[in-house]
Amino acid sequence: MLRLLVLILLLANGLFYAWSQGLLQAWGWAPVQQSEPERLNQQIRPEAMRLLGTAELNRLEAQPVAGVRPTECLQAGLFDDKQAGALRDALTAALPAGSWQLEGGVEPARWIIYMGRYADNDMLNKKRGELRGLRVRFESLVNPQLEPGLSLGSFSSESAAQGALEELAVRGVRTARVLKERDELRGQWLRLPQADDSLRQRLDSFKPLLAGKPLRACN
Repeated sequence: MLRLLVLILLLANGLFYAWSQGLLQAWGWAPVQQSEPERLNQQIRPEAMRLLGTAELNRLEAQPVAGVRPTECLQAGLFDDKQAGALRDALTAALPAGSWQLEGGVEPARWIIYMGRYADNDMLNKKRGELRGLRVRFESLVNPQLEPGLSLGSFSSESAAQGALEELAVRGVRTARVLKERDELRGQWLRLPQADDSLRQRLDSFKPLLAGKPLRACN
């Protein structure tokens, strides 16, 4: 009896082995084939993995995402009390708290080395040609009341402007003079400490409230 039981177990094991290996597939006996190629495609390739050192990891983390500009501090101003009030109301309603601020500021008085006022644009263009011949740089005027005329430089003090005028006289400039272009200005600066692309786009709708004052990088 024991021999018969051992024989049956050996026969059963042999049949199971033949079935599991597909040896009986010709007679319709074989396990169901499991085939999921999409799972194989999702498997991690261990041979492609590598460990990064601390320096390389920090370098990769510091790289900006392609196509996205880094955040930057922007400012515009100065704004008087009325302009600052309108800006405060509009920005409070539209932008996240902490993304902007209004802070008091002062712009010192400004002096320029001035040439003008000229009778007409023909005379203005003639003076421009003479300055180019002397290789003296000039720029457009900020104050429209001084047009038509030219500025040969702007300065935060009268003494600095006088010193520059003396240097220009040595180079052949004869008809320029130092002029106080504006008095000291007091007001408020609009500052955006961390302006990203999204915030820059939203600021386009506030251009009328900026009164022509451009947004520039913070000082």
